[in-house]
Amino acid sequence: METLSVVDLRKSYGDVAVLAGLTFALRPGECYGLLGPNGAGKTTTLRCALGLTAPDAGTIRLAGRPVPERAREARRRVGIVPQMDNLDPDFTVAENLLVYGRYFGLADAAVSARIPQLLEFAGLAGRANAKINTLSGGMKRRLTLARALVNDPDLLFLDEPTTGLDPQARHLIWERLKQLLQQGKTVLLTTHFMDEAERLCHRLAIMDKGRFIAEGSPREVIAAHIEPEVIEVYGEPGESSAAEWAKAEAGQFATRVEITGETAFCYLTESRPLLRHLADRHGLRYLHRPANLEDVFLKLTGRDLRD
Repeated sequence: METLSVVDLRKSYGDVAVLAGLTFALRPGECYGLLGPNGAGKTTTLRCALGLTAPDAGTIRLAGRPVPERAREARRRVGIVPQMDNLDPDFTVAENLLVYGRYFGLADAAVSARIPQLLEFAGLAGRANAKINTLSGGMKRRLTLARALVNDPDLLFLDEPTTGLDPQARHLIWERLKQLLQQGKTVLLTTHFMDEAERLCHRLAIMDKGRFIAEGSPREVIAAHIEPEVIEVYGEPGESSAAEWAKAEAGQFATRVEITGETAFCYLTESRPLLRHLADRHGLRYLHRPANLEDVFLKLTGRDLRD
């Protein structure tokens, strides 16, 4: 079954092009990630794909239907976890699921029969009658994920699903998402957590200013855009300055050096000469690691803050 296909998607607000010709398609059963700094166009892409925002140009097919023309029909096969929880505080946990099911035309009896399974999946067994304001942030997020599954969707849209959660809650949601993928669900994920993208995504796109600037599997993107090894060098307080050392000496060892504050990031294809050099340098500490998706993200989109 066709899940989501987007061709030459464009959207502008005034003179600002928020989406500048995006083309991508999701394969059934995969997790596809959209990564980018604030304002890159991730949420606008999701809203256009769901028919909630009208694009200026482009072709969208969601669950086999053209969007926005048949968006309401297409959304019946989609589950959505929005960026901010929008659970109804006046209802209990079970009532939130029951009312949400009515939006899809599901009979109360059918939803009620699924509630124990959904709460078990979300780690909320025994909480059916709890009020929303008694739940922790992690519980609310897991309930929002359970709610997105009320209609047994083929495709899930997850907009930063683990933002604000502690590591335990984040890992539990990761395990639940892996289970959904094993069941054949398709997932479109936006996230600011690069380790989350590396763990979950079969393919991903890094976008900035409404354009894709890299696309592929996490391993493919890393291999194509960054040196394989990284050594982070820090100066000991009151002793050597890593920034001064990097400006004077790092260039003879590293393919590329980035200095942020008092940390020097040395990107290399061969790390042994620099490691030998650093072993004899007093006042400098270092961390040697393989390059990761965050290195690629910062290289392509920059280290400056985005508001």
